Amino acid sequence: MAANIEQQSSRGSYAEKHPQQPSVVLLDERRRAALAEIDNAKFSWFHVKVCLVASVGFFTDAYDIFAINIAATMLGYVYGPGYSLSTNQSLGIKVATPVGNLVGQLLFGWLADVVGRKRMYGVELMIIIVATFGQAVSGSAPAMGVGVGGDYPLSAIISSEFAATRSRGRLMTAVFAAQGWGQFAAALVGMICVSAYKDEILRSPYPAAVPNDYIWRLVIGLGCVPGVFALYFRLTIPETPRFTMDIERNVHQATADIDNVLTTGNSKPDEDAIIQRVQAPKATRRDFLAYFGQWKNGKVLLGTAYSWFALDIAFYGLGLNSSIILTAINFGSPTGDSKTSLYVYQNLYNTCLGNLILSVAGLIPGYWATFLVIDKWGRKPIQLMGFTVLTILFAIMGFAYHKLNGSQSGRDAFVFLYCLANFFQNFGPNTTTFVIPGEAFPTRYRSTAHGISAATGKLGAVVSQVGFAQLVNIGGKNAFVNHIMEIFALFMLTGIFSTLLLPETNQRTLEELSNEDQEGYIQGVAGRSPAEIL
Repeated sequence: MAANIEQQSSRGSYAEKHPQQPSVVLLDERRRAALAEIDNAKFSWFHVKVCLVASVGFFTDAYDIFAINIAATMLGYVYGPGYSLSTNQSLGIKVATPVGNLVGQLLFGWLADVVGRKRMYGVELMIIIVATFGQAVSGSAPAMGVGVGGDYPLSAIISSEFAATRSRGRLMTAVFAAQGWGQFAAALVGMICVSAYKDEILRSPYPAAVPNDYIWRLVIGLGCVPGVFALYFRLTIPETPRFTMDIERNVHQATADIDNVLTTGNSKPDEDAIIQRVQAPKATRRDFLAYFGQWKNGKVLLGTAYSWFALDIAFYGLGLNSSIILTAINFGSPTGDSKTSLYVYQNLYNTCLGNLILSVAGLIPGYWATFLVIDKWGRKPIQLMGFTVLTILFAIMGFAYHKLNGSQSGRDAFVFLYCLANFFQNFGPNTTTFVIPGEAFPTRYRSTAHGISAATGKLGAVVSQVGFAQLVNIGGKNAFVNHIMEIFALFMLTGIFSTLLLPETNQRTLEELSNEDQEGYIQGVAGRSPAEIL
């Protein structure tokens, strides 16, 4: 009752300030009521559909990104001098996708705010499908990374803008958690393919180049299969009402879309309806600078961008080099003559198995631990906890590296700590750095800002890959791994401080988080008189 009285009082005060514009006041109230309808909507099959459609994209993204970690070993046997990729060859292969991600996140993040979420959703998936298939048959497809990058802002924004406030964190986390299953699938497919070609590998002369050439192409090429199944649903998902309302500035169509989406799961534009554009804040270069030029807004973008940068230093440093790290501590390393086909088979199989264990033991449980508590604890506490625990874990793995690597029990302890690091990356900043930028900015900049944040993260991935490749063999093969872990600990420590710049987004509406006054957001009506449509 008190809330209703307060709302009526608010309406009255706004109407009193605009006595000559009763229609504008009514439009402003209609906008807020429509947004409240989304924010308070019951969880429905449509929300499940959005989650599944977005999740398939992230499953494909993760599969493609982390399959290269497995394929790199196979590529070495086929193309590498001395039957292993040189440092620069390995770096070029692993860094190509993060560089493409960076471009795709910036480009598609901006385009989604300019031309619409719906128009771009699916385009990036088509790029992934075509480029992945092209890579499998030709061995070169750098555009795959661009498509994967485009999926980050689009999936995050579509999920957040359709979600109800009380369950938004869980919905976005469920979408992002598909990344863990993609990593698992890449390792599982690799292991199945290696097992299927076992006899051919053993019969082939060292280094079994022909069967390895088949295997890596299969592992990479199968990554486009889930994308093909998801493409139709990506192309037919409705435009988010928030884009229609706040960027196209068509309140009438947006309110109709909300009713359609919440009841039928579809949006049916009325071609005969009058298109009425309202006067509201519009995305321009000047407006962008004015909005983010305010410290209360700029610090949020700085916090989301740097937190993602710091996290990806370690996340991709580990994720794309897990085979190197496991080899460095002799975990699961094959025995016998390294110049035999049996050694080749055991090395490939153990590489896939090691990555499979890491996914099951740390990566996947971490995502779902976040899912269980993100709408209870909040995003910020989870991110702070994750960065703090990761700082401690990497410090232990770095400073105690040689002692741990001195015995089998020590190596087992190192692997346990390594799995814990994977767990707390996902039960921590890897998930929250994806969620928070999808919530903390106004609709007209939400996708752009998420793209900037994600691209900054991929810059961290590129820096990590280049640094890892240049540092890891200083003093001997894999001799610098302990210091790399110490460097990761330092970046996790800085992530704690960048997290302090962020607001808590839990149980707050997207409009409240935008730091813009929603009463009087609509300032007038362009073109026809507002009385003609009311």
